[in-house]
Amino acid sequence: MKSLANSLSNTGVTHKISKKTNKIKPELMYSILAFLSPILVILLWYIASEKQLFPSQILVPPQTVWNTFISLLHSGELGMHLKDSLYRLVFGFSIATISGIFFGILYATFTTFRNYTYVLFNVLYQIPIFVLIPIFILIFGIGEIFKILLIIKACFFPIALATADAVKNIPKQYIELGKIYKFKTWSWLKFIIFPTTLPPVISGLRIALGRAWLILVAVELLAAGTGIGQMMELARQMLRLDIVMVGVFITGLIGFSLDKVLRLLEQRFSRYQPQISGEKNV
Repeated sequence: MKSLANSLSNTGVTHKISKKTNKIKPELMYSILAFLSPILVILLWYIASEKQLFPSQILVPPQTVWNTFISLLHSGELGMHLKDSLYRLVFGFSIATISGIFFGILYATFTTFRNYTYVLFNVLYQIPIFVLIPIFILIFGIGEIFKILLIIKACFFPIALATADAVKNIPKQYIELGKIYKFKTWSWLKFIIFPTTLPPVISGLRIALGRAWLILVAVELLAAGTGIGQMMELARQMLRLDIVMVGVFITGLIGFSLDKVLRLLEQRFSRYQPQISGEKNV
């Protein structure tokens, strides 16, 4: 047995195995911690409810919340509210993305356009969204237009700023390289514009989408006929804190999922940036 260990050590196999083990350990530890933290919170929640540290009307047991979730799912009520919330989010976010990217490109490219819009853009950007709620309600009522406009306001400015910064920060060497090789429009987009601007733009989209989701749920709490926020508000009025907790968890899970998807996209497109920097030396 000793001779086998010595031979493995001499051939370097032991070193390779230990190296692989060390490489796997951090990833495994991250996965364990990622799943352990919510499980720990639920466990503490369960213990607190069993020990009746708070009245059951305030601290609803986790099993009750789970049963309520299943009931809402089967009845279709949760699906209806979720569908309406996601429709508003997608519609408003899509309009803000298209207009924000277009505005950001113009803002970064044309000095005259930037000079004309600089003051107006920055003043509107500094206005808190919740200040606009009473004004928008007076003008548009509490219908869909009101909520979608607030989502557009929440998303437009981060997207426009991220796009403008990304376009302005395209290295001059890359632009000169494109001129030297006489790139056509598609080549400019493929080799210069997309690889250098997509990662920061997607980062702006991620920030904007997170803000939009939080603001949408908050607005639905205040003024809406349907939606996750309105479901929680009606449940609060009826002292159904189990439904409120279901809404809280659904809101958090959706926000986390949206952020995760855009984060993965951002990481994927970031891989293409070194290809451009490699061409710089050509």
